Amino acid sequence: MHTMTDESRETVAKPEARADGAVLEARGLGKAYGDTRALVDLDLRVERGEVYCLLGPNGAGKTTTINLFLGFIAPTDGQAFVASLDVATHDRETKRHLAYIPEQVMLYGNLTGLENLDYFAALSGKHPGPGRLREILEEAGLQSDAVERRVSGYSKGMRQKVGIAIAIAKEADALLLDEPTSGLDPKASNEFSALLGRLRDRGVAILMATHDLFRAKETGTRVGIMREGRLVSEMATSEIGHADLERVYLERMGDS
Repeated sequence: MHTMTDESRETVAKPEARADGAVLEARGLGKAYGDTRALVDLDLRVERGEVYCLLGPNGAGKTTTINLFLGFIAPTDGQAFVASLDVATHDRETKRHLAYIPEQVMLYGNLTGLENLDYFAALSGKHPGPGRLREILEEAGLQSDAVERRVSGYSKGMRQKVGIAIAIAKEADALLLDEPTSGLDPKASNEFSALLGRLRDRGVAILMATHDLFRAKETGTRVGIMREGRLVSEMATSEIGHADLERVYLERMGDS
């Protein structure tokens, strides 16, 4: 387990682009809104085939981090890289490498799951062909009898499976998720975690913001704990148990 402090953080020169294998990388990344620091000096790397879970309360900086990688907001300090490219200067190019699943996946309710996938695959410029779309939806865990049903009748879990299918069709190098298991029952959460595991095994880099310590431990390969805009602890899930993760989390939340 590795715990980071401001004192131990090394000063790193800001590169034009990353020089190694990280799909997502933040270097000294920060975001301020007036006097409010939403994110402070974040150094973060997510490799291919890795699930990195960001833990922390509301306002810790998790969603801000994801939005900076997506280019939804501009950084105040530092840089965010996606597939070697600086998001601030290559916004359109970096989006081609990314898929995003928010807490509530927005789809066209009057279209079927298959029609939604067809539309978003065409929009991404990587349409795999009509015959492959149904297979991708089933790979993403959507039952065959639901493929032709309108999305307006889908549960949250089913909508997320369509979101995963869109990421598969797009051949995204990185998947960004913001509280994806919030509101899901245990069965749906387990199914969703299994889907992420399959994407991880394909080499996709996954960055997920969550409040769920159990899901972070079960799904993640690494966990980062955030508080007040700072990454305060980072650890490999293989080196820590559920009880230890909870203890470390509570300790970090209780620090003055």
